Amino acid sequence: MTGFAIVNERISDPARLQIQPFREIPATMEGAAVDPEGFDSELTLRLLLEITEEQSLAGLVRRLMVRAFEHPPIARAYIWLIDKGDLCAVCARRSECSDQARCLHMIGGARRLGDSGVGPGGVEHLNPAHRPERIPLGVGVTGQVAVSGRQIVLNELDRDPGPLASLDWLSREDIRGFQGVPIMYKGETLGVITLFVRTNVPEQAKAWVHLFGHQLGGAIVNARAFDEIRRLKGQLELQNAYLQEEVVEAKAFGDLVGESPALRHIVNQVDLVAPTEASVLILGESGTGKELVAREIHQRSRRKDKALVRVNCASIPKDLFESEFFGHARGAFTGALKDRAGRFETAEGGTLFLDEIGEVPPDLQGKLLRVLQEKRYERVGEDRTRLADVRIVGATNRDLKKEVSLGRFREDLYYRLNVFPIQVPPLRERLEDIPLLAKHFIDLSAKDLRCPPPRLTRAAVTKLQNYHWPGNIRELRNVIERAVILSRGKEVEFDLPTTETRPPQRAALLVASDGDPEILTEAELNRRELQNMLAVLDKTHWKIKGRDGAAELLGVKPTTLLTRLKRMGIKRPGSV
Repeated sequence: MTGFAIVNERISDPARLQIQPFREIPATMEGAAVDPEGFDSELTLRLLLEITEEQSLAGLVRRLMVRAFEHPPIARAYIWLIDKGDLCAVCARRSECSDQARCLHMIGGARRLGDSGVGPGGVEHLNPAHRPERIPLGVGVTGQVAVSGRQIVLNELDRDPGPLASLDWLSREDIRGFQGVPIMYKGETLGVITLFVRTNVPEQAKAWVHLFGHQLGGAIVNARAFDEIRRLKGQLELQNAYLQEEVVEAKAFGDLVGESPALRHIVNQVDLVAPTEASVLILGESGTGKELVAREIHQRSRRKDKALVRVNCASIPKDLFESEFFGHARGAFTGALKDRAGRFETAEGGTLFLDEIGEVPPDLQGKLLRVLQEKRYERVGEDRTRLADVRIVGATNRDLKKEVSLGRFREDLYYRLNVFPIQVPPLRERLEDIPLLAKHFIDLSAKDLRCPPPRLTRAAVTKLQNYHWPGNIRELRNVIERAVILSRGKEVEFDLPTTETRPPQRAALLVASDGDPEILTEAELNRRELQNMLAVLDKTHWKIKGRDGAAELLGVKPTTLLTRLKRMGIKRPGSV
């Protein structure tokens, strides 16, 4: 067997096991000298002091492995911690495991080179992330240590390997002694230290290593606490960065403002789906406010106290999608200088908003589907499987059904996302909301830009309603912001492209009761225009110019209105 071999042993002769229960520290520990069989108590004492300084579990394991091999008799050393069962489906020892909820996980290991034919010397360290090893509780010598919470010592292995006979490298590496020590904390077994040495395990070593197992338990609990603090701190920093991005983005939309039937329909849909855990797909043109709908879903859900994390899929380079979504381990690729949490981990317990989800590359769509179905994922360069307690809300301005037919979007992912679709209408279909939106954006812009608020006239609103708005609410926000700056606190005037205005009213098609376009004759159009002109003149008491005058309500210049009145032969009653 080459490389690292786990303790794949069975206990065939329990009488050979020296189970060492300790209730007090033996007097032999008072000295600090080298044992005749090679045990260095001074080295152990220094290591006891050093492990209290470590503030990360990875750093603690590295220090233990480096220091352990300063003791010449040690040939191999492994550290195992009890953790949840995670590889049961592929574990070779599944049939021996009575409780698949927990098992021993190797978190660190190393072996001395030179005497095993691998190299000239030195120490080879194991990276458990690249080669995970598991031992069922109660199985083999190591499993027995974990269950009993007592030390097990085996000597004279060169004569009779006994329960370790399955390890073919024992004789090749001249192994004579084995020591399995429980890692304890407040009476609870956290794991096991296993040592393979080239001498018999001396009595002094039994007492020192037993004490070391108890001290190591406290150091592990302490290191894990610091790791969790750093993880939470990093998560908060990421959430803060994402929230700052979202504040900038939110300024381009405002709030869900309006009273049109289209908006009321969206709010009703949000009220229906928000309390559930269903995935939501928000559809609509760019700039219609899809993110605001996602925010409303989050705020009205049970996850409202957790983070809403936004991912703009269109802005992520193709090679970084997986890292951005799932995070990466240090050294996973060039430039990965430290571990990084992905957006799924940052949104844990909350909602993940995948904006422009149609931009996700095909090779990553399968991994995204797996997270949606199994709620599991791995960081790039890491074998540890993590659970994802995240609700997915997607948004796109693409026709995903067409993308599926063209082979650019996975059909199974589309149906998994499209559980509850919400269509956000463009602004040109929400003209009733423009007056409220305009007032809202004027107030926001005046406050943000520190400008005096201008007066919004009916003529200005009419001009806004006559524009086609290809950029939707985002364009409206930008137009109003510019107008607020130019108005200097006076009446607001909007500079809109004349080539993008809505078609003139005379050319508009009305819809008949049967749903087909109603085609009007020239005479009918003239009649309706006359009725509209008389209605506005009656409303304004024939006031042509000025504030709330007929010209302002119609959105035309007073001279233009007077010309039309003359052309149509309209005169004020009582005039000659």
